[in-house]
Amino acid sequence: MYKLFSYKFLILFFTSCCLPMQSQVLRKRTTLLMGGRFDISIVAKDSLSAEQNIDEVIAEITRIENLISDWKPDSQVSEVNYNAGIKPIKVDREVFELAQRAIKLSEITNGGFDVSFAAMDRIWKFDGSMTEMPSAEAIKKSVEKVGYKNIILDSTESTIFLKLKGMKIGFGALGEGYATDKCRAMMIQKGIQAGIINGSGDMSTWGKQPNGNDWKIGITNPFKPEKILAAIPLKDGAITTSGSYEKFVVFDGKRYSHIINPSTGYPATGLCSVTVVGPNAETANGLSTSMMVLGQKNGMDLLQKFPQYSCVMITDKGKIVKSKNFAYKL
Repeated sequence: MYKLFSYKFLILFFTSCCLPMQSQVLRKRTTLLMGGRFDISIVAKDSLSAEQNIDEVIAEITRIENLISDWKPDSQVSEVNYNAGIKPIKVDREVFELAQRAIKLSEITNGGFDVSFAAMDRIWKFDGSMTEMPSAEAIKKSVEKVGYKNIILDSTESTIFLKLKGMKIGFGALGEGYATDKCRAMMIQKGIQAGIINGSGDMSTWGKQPNGNDWKIGITNPFKPEKILAAIPLKDGAITTSGSYEKFVVFDGKRYSHIINPSTGYPATGLCSVTVVGPNAETANGLSTSMMVLGQKNGMDLLQKFPQYSCVMITDKGKIVKSKNFAYKL
């Protein structure tokens, strides 16, 4: 259930950096946070204000990372994981509520997404070293500790308990989407008119470019990377892409993605990429990742439960499929 993002498949178009009438300026900065790349773009009244707000965004993402990153040994999520099978751990309310939403998505997808995927053994290798498929026994064993139904939440005490020793939770790219949404809300509350928070391809946008145009995100078909598949105008919204176009293996003519189904241990097949557009990046990311696992039909069925979100899929064969409510020209 890992998510891979390649910047060459979502392209952000900037058409202007200033608007004399309003004296707005656009400033951008790239940094590494939450184990990935963040591109932060802020429109403000002057350069100093823009840079100060970028600093605030970075500080907020760092704060969230220190709470939820399962690779940081002193985070609250790591403490939950260390105490799997031992005792419940009290966490901050925002961590608890993020876990609640992740478990709800796990339930809706019947395990196509599973927040406890972090316990999965990494038996599949996508570095060119695999010469044969893992055995059915090894695959079954790899997901023994995965299972969102074994996560116990206590809302009154704000605790998380993993019932089985060896269990782990990890928010992964879902956490990146949450961080971009949180920072967007923080900037809007401050009165910052426009910007984009791009966490490894999970983009939360608000307002307009300094020239008055909507932000435009270009989607590229990995089978035809030289052409733009669609240019998505976003004013207040989010867009995410999950894909398997760079990491996969082929056995007996069948293509196996690096995105693993956490309920079975087998790689996802059938889809090469899924791009989801909607109000917030956390949900869009959860949907795009889940749809990669569920496949075209079941993925579209899932999307219908979220009418504010639309998608475009590209199958392993290069076929382009869009949801009925996808309002952008291809």
